[in-house]
Amino acid sequence: MNFTRWSARLPGTQRRAAARTEHTVSPDRRGESSVPAARAERLTDDVPPVPAVDELAVREVLDRVPCLVALVHGPDHRIAYVNDAYTAAFGPRPLGAPARGALPELEALGLLPLLDQVLRSGRPRTVKSRKAPDGRSYTFTCTPVTEGGGRGVLVFATDVTDHAEAAERLRASERRQRETAVTLQRSLLPQELEEPDDLRVAATYHPGGTEAAVGGDWYDVITLGGGRTALVIGDVMGRGVRAAAVMGQLRTAVRAYARLDLPPHEVLQLLDGLAMEIDANQIATCAYAIHDPNEGRLVYASAGHLPILVRDENGTVRRADEPTGPPLGTGGWMHSSGSVPLGPGSTAVLYTDGLVERRNEDLDEGIAALERALAGATGGPQVVCDRLVRSAGVTPDHDDDVAVLVLQHPARKGAEGELFRNAALELLGGVEAAPRARAFASGVLTSWRFPAELHDLGVLATSELVANSLQHGTPPMRLRLRRTDRRLIIEVTDGDDHLPRRRRAEPGDESGRGIAIVATIASGWGSRRTPGGGKAVWCEFLLPKPAGS
Repeated sequence: MNFTRWSARLPGTQRRAAARTEHTVSPDRRGESSVPAARAERLTDDVPPVPAVDELAVREVLDRVPCLVALVHGPDHRIAYVNDAYTAAFGPRPLGAPARGALPELEALGLLPLLDQVLRSGRPRTVKSRKAPDGRSYTFTCTPVTEGGGRGVLVFATDVTDHAEAAERLRASERRQRETAVTLQRSLLPQELEEPDDLRVAATYHPGGTEAAVGGDWYDVITLGGGRTALVIGDVMGRGVRAAAVMGQLRTAVRAYARLDLPPHEVLQLLDGLAMEIDANQIATCAYAIHDPNEGRLVYASAGHLPILVRDENGTVRRADEPTGPPLGTGGWMHSSGSVPLGPGSTAVLYTDGLVERRNEDLDEGIAALERALAGATGGPQVVCDRLVRSAGVTPDHDDDVAVLVLQHPARKGAEGELFRNAALELLGGVEAAPRARAFASGVLTSWRFPAELHDLGVLATSELVANSLQHGTPPMRLRLRRTDRRLIIEVTDGDDHLPRRRRAEPGDESGRGIAIVATIASGWGSRRTPGGGKAVWCEFLLPKPAGS
């Protein structure tokens, strides 16, 4: 094998020779040089001439370069040359032997098919950062070379071990950060959803794939007392631990504000100010809704979040589009509440944008697809939740976080329906309304077959709440009794919006003990302002568990 003849065909050699010919000064023009002869001689004496590249021995150059170089020729890639660096890395290789047996390292790296491809196409190919049997990583470039009718491939390998190790350290660091964010995210989400009496709920959270940083999606279910339930879903803009931490602060704040039993738009108003205090550059979307089984509606407010979807008992799906305000953290906006029917047999879905947003689709198309999936999704809330996630094509490699909250208001019939009863009385007249309310409560509780002790406590609580309303409230007044499979709820509404508070009555006081008595005998009590003006004061008693349960 004449290596000198092959080297003359290496890429770039012919171009350099042509360039040198073009820039060589002809003998008859040397006298036209702008450098004086004396100066030229002095430079020649002081600095020895540098040999041109083509005057260097190619083999000597390749033997000394730190990169690995091998030359193979023919269809079976017989070895024509390996340089000293290649020999130092993988040992000596027999010249003239086929690469399949003589260059096992290339076979281990899967480069032999690449040599075939380069030989057929006549185009160079590069594979980056392959780990060789010697434990180091190399980037291989395979370049076609020709000599007359013969063809070969020049294999050039650069050691990139340091870069590969640095990249692996970076990936490992990113994996640890993602694992930390996922752990934080999951720990801040509710570990177990609260179980309202009148609703069945299920939720799921799917973090983004390994290439996507974890976001700040969250959901929550909060029982408010008096049979009411708050449902929340939100999404903090941004990624990583910071977004998860902001999410945790907002979720904690939502639970605190929910205990005040405020309307949804007032809760979002408070959250908006808090989001600005947490981080003025961090915004979040949120939808907050309250379900009251007595009204059969879902009252909600939205801060830049996607519309709630509701499917009625007939399978018709509708969007709760309005009203929607800007995201939390923008400030200067007065949120408002809307409502959507949620009667027995209905299902509602709250979700984040990861479920419906795709890079190549309009957002409305994703929501419309979710509506179609919800219309055909039957079964319990967890089954519906899983079906919606599958229909959206959410996989472990999904590029965004996904949170979904499904709630159902079941249509109870038969024996189960007997456990959920309602009774109401309009409180008309003056002082005679109190004994009429006691008699009504006694008759209802007797018909519901409550134990004697619970019956007497219910009548006493009714008497105190009605007396408090007659003394401090204004018409219209109403008494409502409700039983579920777990508790008895007594509620009195009137037209005055002054909320009662529990206080310590002095021995000589003739009033002020009613709320204290109710708080003592009941499992819980509370009050709230009603949307049309006025207030509602309620208390509840836990029912004894059936024997053997």
